[in-house]
Amino acid sequence: MSPEYNKILQSLKVRQYAPFYLVDGEEPYYIDEITRHFEQDILQPHERDFNLLVMYGKDVEWTDVVNSCRRFPMFAEKQVVILKDAAQMRGFNELYAYLENPSPSTVLLIEYRFKKADGKTKVVKLAKEKGIYFNSDKIKDDQVPGWIKEYGRQTGFAIGEREAQVLTTFLGNDLQKIVNEIEKVRINVPEGKELTMQLIQQHIGVSREYNVFEFPETLTGNDRDKLYRMLAFFLSSPKAAPMPLLIGSFYSHFNKLYMANFLRGKSDKEVTAVLGYWRAKETMAATQQWPLARVERCLMLLGRYSTMAVGINNNTDDRELLKEMVGQMLE
Repeated sequence: MSPEYNKILQSLKVRQYAPFYLVDGEEPYYIDEITRHFEQDILQPHERDFNLLVMYGKDVEWTDVVNSCRRFPMFAEKQVVILKDAAQMRGFNELYAYLENPSPSTVLLIEYRFKKADGKTKVVKLAKEKGIYFNSDKIKDDQVPGWIKEYGRQTGFAIGEREAQVLTTFLGNDLQKIVNEIEKVRINVPEGKELTMQLIQQHIGVSREYNVFEFPETLTGNDRDKLYRMLAFFLSSPKAAPMPLLIGSFYSHFNKLYMANFLRGKSDKEVTAVLGYWRAKETMAATQQWPLARVERCLMLLGRYSTMAVGINNNTDDRELLKEMVGQMLE
C-alpha cells in the first residue's frame, strides 16, 4: 500500500481535513477509495443531502465549482465538494484563484483520473503547498505480489508468497481487479483467514492440475510426462490458457531464473531477499539446467511470440504458436 495513501486515510479518519485535495494518476484504485471516503465518511448520513455536492468536469464550468465551494454548509460544520473527471473540465487551471483563498467550511476533492496533472500549473503547486496532493500511479509488475500480501495483512486475510505470485500472473497489476477477486473469496468464505490455492482455484478460476502458473515451472523441471500432459490439455482447451496469459506467466518465471543465475553461490538470505520465499530453492536448482545463456534465449523467444500472439506478422492460431514456442524452448 502507498504510504502517502495511508497517511491521507489516517488523517481523514481522525477528521483532520485539508481545505482541498488533488488526486491524479493512471491507477484508479486509490482514487476510487479516497473518493469513497469523501462521499461516505466526512459527513453524517443526515448531513449529506444538503452538504455533499458531486460535480463532473465535462458538465460544469470552473466558476460552478468555485461558487459551490464558496457557499455555506447547511445544518453542518462542513460541506464536501467533489469534482470528478477534472481533466475534462474547461478552464481547470482557473481554479487556482479559489485555491489561493479556500473556504474554511468546505472540503474540496479534485479527482483528476487516468493522467497526471501538469505539475507546472498553479493548481498543482498550490495543492502541494496549501492542500494535499496525491499521485496514484500504476505500480510496477514486480511490486504487485508485495502489494497483494500487504493488502491481505491490512484486511486480516493472510496471503502467502505463492498465492500472491499466482494472482499477479493471473490478474496483472490492475489493483481494483485484484481486490475484487480477493473480496469475492472473502464473501464466499466469510470465516476464512487465509487465501489458499484451493480457494483461488475454487473461486477465482485457476485449475488445480493444469494451470498456466505451474506450466513454466514444469517446463524447466524434470517431469516431462507432466509437461506433455499439460501441453496436451492446453492445446485441447485453448480458452483455459490464452497466449497472452501464458506468455506473461512464462516471462515471470524466466525473469526469476535470470536473476537466480546471478545469485549462485549467494547465501539463502540473499537469495530469498531477491526471489522471495516461495520456491526459491527450486528456482536456484533449475539454474543447473537453465544457465544464463539459455534463459536469455527464452526471454528473446517470449518477446517474439508475444508480438505474434497479437497477430503481428503471424496468421497462425494460438495452439500452433504454443507448440512451436515450447518446442523451441526445449531445444
